[in-house]
Amino acid sequence: MALHDDEVAGLAARLDEAALGGTAIPQVVSAAGASADDGYAVQAALLARRLARGERLTGLKMGLTSRAKMAQMGVDEVIWGRLTDAMEITDGGPVDVAGLIHPRVEPEVAFLMGRDVAEGDDFASSVEAVAPALELIDSRYADFRFSLPDVIADNTSASGYAIGPWRQPPAGLADLAVRLEIGGEVVESGSTAAILGDPRNAFDEAVRLAARHGVRLRKGWVLLAGAATAAVPLPAGAVVRAVVDGLGTASLRTLPEEGGGRG
Repeated sequence: MALHDDEVAGLAARLDEAALGGTAIPQVVSAAGASADDGYAVQAALLARRLARGERLTGLKMGLTSRAKMAQMGVDEVIWGRLTDAMEITDGGPVDVAGLIHPRVEPEVAFLMGRDVAEGDDFASSVEAVAPALELIDSRYADFRFSLPDVIADNTSASGYAIGPWRQPPAGLADLAVRLEIGGEVVESGSTAAILGDPRNAFDEAVRLAARHGVRLRKGWVLLAGAATAAVPLPAGAVVRAVVDGLGTASLRTLPEEGGGRG
């Protein structure tokens, strides 16, 4: 790696403080000459700070699962981040966006692990249930601009997630219609085919890529497979729904600008 341990810790602290204070920072990770592997080291240090404050790991999330996004970033594989209980949003529950920097939302497909997963384990024997989901993202970088090491270090912009009702995995997930609604209006539409051709492929990638850094999916963990449409700005005072044909809906509601709390 290009970065020393003290540099990794310092960058993790910068990102953590930016999230806690709701204040954007420059692209400090790429400015330090970091590689993607360095970015994952910073991400791990960032999450270690949060776990030390009492958060608990609840799963993983995938990013850059769209082939178009990969091409845009000049990479040939997806990226991954970590989920914690502090990021959980009750389905239909409230979210306060006032303390966020660039809040955006995107519709996803979520998987629930039925057992601890090892390399080589397949989707059918590992995934107990599937559900529609919403991911709340919020880059800590100014102007929502970043390089690959930057976004990896920033835990892939992950900020929150809401999951709809779980159900047994259907026979097919490869081409389900997806809609993102804000205030009752459809703002984005697409297909689960945008998630690596089939969201089940995101499971294989998650197992393979996380294992490089000594991380395994655990029983009861959630895996967010990736976005089925582009992310859109998340306004205050709105009801947001992800609708996935054959799976159902997941929703959240943002509080008015005067504030509140996450439930």
